[in-house]
Order: sequence, then C-alpha cells, then structure tokens
Amino acid sequence: MGILNLTPDSFSDGGQHNLLKNAVKHARKIEKEGADIIDIGGESTGPNSKNISLEEELSRVIPILKKIRKNTKLPISIDTWKAEVARQALEEGADMINDVTALRGDKKMAKIAAKYQCQIVLMYSKDSTARTTVQNRHYKDVIQTIKNFLKEQIVFANKHGIKDKNIIIDPGMGQFISNIPSYSYEIIARLQELQTFKKPVLIGISRKSFLGGPMEERDIRGLSATAIAILNGASIIRTHQIFASRKSLDSTLHN
Repeated sequence: MGILNLTPDSFSDGGQHNLLKNAVKHARKIEKEGADIIDIGGESTGPNSKNISLEEELSRVIPILKKIRKNTKLPISIDTWKAEVARQALEEGADMINDVTALRGDKKMAKIAAKYQCQIVLMYSKDSTARTTVQNRHYKDVIQTIKNFLKEQIVFANKHGIKDKNIIIDPGMGQFISNIPSYSYEIIARLQELQTFKKPVLIGISRKSFLGGPMEERDIRGLSATAIAILNGASIIRTHQIFASRKSLDSTLHN
C-alpha cells in the first residue's frame, strides 16, 4: 500500500504532494514502483497535527482522487475518519476505507462502509480520536490489549452491517501505541498472534518515530522491521518506500 499524503503537515512528507500535478505524478510513481493499493489521505493524524474542517479535507482529497482514478486501475484507499469524506471518495471511485479510529471517530462511518460494502481497515490506537498524542502508555500485555480492542470493534462493525470478509485489521504502530518504542517492536515480533482473527493484517511501519534517528535513516531501519512483519503474517505493508519494500517482500518470501 503506497502512501499519498495530500497534507501540508504530514510528519515525513507534508507539502510535497498536495498540489494536483505533484499528486498525480507521485501516484504514477507509486504504481510504477509496484504498489498494489494507493492510500490517499488529506488530514494528518500524528502528534501536534491540526484538526481540519470537513470542507477543507474534501477540497484536498476529492479533486485529486478523481484525477488519479482516471489514470490508474489500482485499488484506491481513502485514509480518513470522517464518514462524509469516505462517502464522497467512494462515489468518485475509491475502493476501501482506512480508518485510524476504527469507527470511533465518526459514528456514521460504519453505515457508509456497510452501504458500499467496501473493505475497511480498523486500526488500534491508544487515543479515541484521530489526533494521536505523545504519551508513555504502559501495557500489561500490549497484544492482548490490541486483540480485546479489535474484537470489540469487529463486533460493532458486524452489528452495523459490515461483513467479516470486508474487515482488515491494523495493530497500530509508534505513537498510536505509546511513546515507548519497545511496544511497537513487540507487536511486530508477536504479529502472528493476530492470526486468530482470520483477517488480513495491515501494518504501517514506514518512517514511524519508534524506528529512531533522523527521518532519512528510518527507511533503512524500517525495511528490516517490515521483513519481520511479513514473516510474522502481515498481509499489507503501508509504506512510503514502495520499490524497496517490494524488493524486501520478494526477498523475504522467496528465501
């Protein structure tokens, strides 16, 4: 899953792709480098990011999504917690929803996902809103906490008409888990324990703060963690580095 941020304040590539020409160019690059999905987002959710209005998010996302939809056959994911953004994106050709709040941020989101019968990513986060915080949260058992949360949200999704076959789970990473890096590494090491859900597992390691060091060094470090995640059952890798991640994937699965 190749990341296309249409935001001015994203933690790693904010402001690089928020113009139409740049966004379309980057979408072509994502596809050329071997992505299977393009994940388009118009609102940053990292620590200290700013909340934006529905109107602003729509103005960032919809015109670019429409243009990209005309130029690619790849599935397009809309990275949003707002139901109306998801609805309009699906109407314009998006194929799936990536909700970092796992249906908690906007109670209408479940209805939209059920209506369109699209795939939806439910992600664990220590915060109930899309705006994640920098906190040293401690866990007695981080994987068990994630499993309990995902079980509850899957039940909620099912009750609102979302079919099991359309649910993808994401354990969260980095600040979505805790400001303590060891928890993210523990999740990667124990990722196989999420196989009990019998659902595709998406993981977003790319450039997260738990990798440590300056941003330019995180891609290298992230590839090693990505290889371990693949071996431990990750089905979808959400990344900025499509070509390198594809090579890592191929190497990991064929050796």
